[in-house]
Amino acid sequence: MLASQLKEYVLEGGADEALVRDCAAVKENTEKKRERISAAIESFISLYGDREASLFSVGGRSEISGNHTDHNKGKVLCAAVDLDIIAVASPTEDGTVTVKSEGFEADVVRADEIDSPNESRRFTSASIIAGMERAFLDRGLRTGGFVAYTVSNVLKGSGLSSSAAFEVMIGNIINHLYNGGTVENTEIAKMAQFAENVYFGKPCGLMDQMACAVGGFIYIDFKDPASPIIEKQSFDLSEAGYSLCITDTGGNHADLNEDYASVPAEMKAVAAYFGKEVLRDVTLAELLEGASDIREKLGDRHLLRAFHFISENERVTKQAKALSENDTKTFLRLVTESGLSSYRYLQNVYTVKNVGEQGLSLALCLSEMFLGERGGAWRVHGGGFAGTVQAFVPTEITGEYKAFMENTFGEGKCHVLKVRNGGAVRLV
Repeated sequence: MLASQLKEYVLEGGADEALVRDCAAVKENTEKKRERISAAIESFISLYGDREASLFSVGGRSEISGNHTDHNKGKVLCAAVDLDIIAVASPTEDGTVTVKSEGFEADVVRADEIDSPNESRRFTSASIIAGMERAFLDRGLRTGGFVAYTVSNVLKGSGLSSSAAFEVMIGNIINHLYNGGTVENTEIAKMAQFAENVYFGKPCGLMDQMACAVGGFIYIDFKDPASPIIEKQSFDLSEAGYSLCITDTGGNHADLNEDYASVPAEMKAVAAYFGKEVLRDVTLAELLEGASDIREKLGDRHLLRAFHFISENERVTKQAKALSENDTKTFLRLVTESGLSSYRYLQNVYTVKNVGEQGLSLALCLSEMFLGERGGAWRVHGGGFAGTVQAFVPTEITGEYKAFMENTFGEGKCHVLKVRNGGAVRLV
């Protein structure tokens, strides 16, 4: 339908069923979502005219457990969240892709610019677009030109993977406009990883893209990174009576590259001690037997991080089982155990370069203080060292928790989220 007709359709509630089913919208309160989409369609029309258009959504993601395990072929548990990128898009015949994201300059990629990575475009959105197009073509799939306008409330710097959501969105649009929606979302996630690795220039894993693309709670086993085992868990967090809260502690992310890099490097150094490439191939018995020598040759932190990997990997398996059995109590207990292991053994809650800044430690302390006797769970969120913490909070006290955390970290710093069932979707 024409973009103007699409706008009226949305305002009249035509997309409400999809918003509730796929995007975790609350049926009784979809008006704000309609207004947000309507504004995006208006911007699309002002840029590209009143033309045939479709509406798409891709959510951000949250890591639930498996903290710093994927880079050593470990297991992770993650989930899509109800903050999302909305895109209004329409095909064109000139082969050129033009994407205007709210608050940013338009990215324009011509058909003759996608054959290989462009060094001058490294670390830009345009490189992602080119990489996604290349990935479709490499699989014998179709691609082509389109114009799009996007709006996003996936918070940048919050560990919710706004970049992965954008990558998957480009694939989502190409899939539906040029391939009839026949490409599995798991394949779109793999293409998004390719685009980020090869064209954007960042050696990321696959967890972020897979969670955004597939939706819901996702268990991923990276034993074979080229063909990871992916299982969607049929667990409804809202029905279980909990909300997912992410608190931004306002930490400084500058000069943390060395901290982040040290985690996989130290884990792989322990693996190398045993003649292995990654810790996935080392057993707990081997670690215990070699502990004294590892301490002497590599250091205590190397060993502690290796112990974290072993226990965290086992914990993810137990959590996936708990979710499949709707065992909320066990799941939440293991979330908190994951957080304690990250704090004490992985040691990614604050940087030793600036021990005076410990926002994550403080947020975890406050979360335990508030939730300890009232149920729920809490842990560091994402890569750590600065940024955000995660908490599963009983729905009836979510407002109290939010106010409690924001009293210390500031208004608007605690975000109350839902887990969305839909991954990369075409709404209309």
